[in-house]
Amino acid sequence: MIKVIIDTNVLFAGLYSASGASYKLLNLLVSGEFEIILSTPLLFEYEDVLKRNQLLLNLDSVEIEIILDNLCSLAQFQKVYFLWRPYLSDPKDDMVLELAVAANIKTIVTHNLKDFAGIDKFGVEAITPKEFLERLT
Repeated sequence: MIKVIIDTNVLFAGLYSASGASYKLLNLLVSGEFEIILSTPLLFEYEDVLKRNQLLLNLDSVEIEIILDNLCSLAQFQKVYFLWRPYLSDPKDDMVLELAVAANIKTIVTHNLKDFAGIDKFGVEAITPKEFLERLT
């Protein structure tokens, strides 16, 4: 089973628009085509971003909780014991990288490739949702 970490911007994009690669990626996740890895801090970031943007996403708090619950049921959870920060320019991106290292995950799916420059030193790559979908087919 392919395992990846989904950056928050991909989750947001998939919920915002039903016409892009992020939306298709979320549908494939639900159908079991791959598995995601989550940590408690990343789940809290998902929650924060979705709740701050619930009007834009046209979701209410109950719907957001259902989405998060579903993600939890589909995910494998990983505790992070070692912090590598500061390594990237954004501490939230550091959190995603630390999760990848802790879980020995090689792929982070994100729209912000430039924010993850240099992560190859950890044996991790950042790819776009479109690239990830191409790999699945």
